[in-house]
Amino acid sequence: MDTQAFPEAPTCYLPGVDDAGKRCWHQFMSSSATLFPVVNDRLVEAIQLALIDILLLDLIAKSPGGSAPMSVLGKACALQPSRLTQQISRLESDGLVRRGPSQGDRRRVVVTITPHGRVRLGPALACYAKEIRSHYLGPMSRQQAIALGDACRRISSPLKANAGQSARSDRPSSL
Repeated sequence: MDTQAFPEAPTCYLPGVDDAGKRCWHQFMSSSATLFPVVNDRLVEAIQLALIDILLLDLIAKSPGGSAPMSVLGKACALQPSRLTQQISRLESDGLVRRGPSQGDRRRVVVTITPHGRVRLGPALACYAKEIRSHYLGPMSRQQAIALGDACRRISSPLKANAGQSARSDRPSSL
């Protein structure tokens, strides 16, 4: 076993997972748990927007007409409805978005980015990119970053496909 590549001992017993696999999982969990709060704190300090705020604003801005249904935003950002409502309320109180009923279906709530939201988004994305370069891409070579991105894609693609199938199979049939 290569102790240079995996210096920490596994932290828990995982039946059927060898030591190298446990160390890889531990490193993934540790780096994720460390990276997200660091990036988020830096963003809040620099631009007074949290990472989730930037992701939501970017998603809304890229949506047709700069508007997106709340349900789409919740799914895209994996947020529970109450958490999403809280985030959107905060963005709305800052004048970055506005909420209203959908034109096509008055029961649906749509969030639209405001001109002020668009103005704030540009510098926010630049700051976000700087933090990603510094804390995520910086410690790796380009080849390592590409390999990590590919590994993450191989993990997430089947999970997303299965989640889509589960959501479809949970719906009542239209017989």
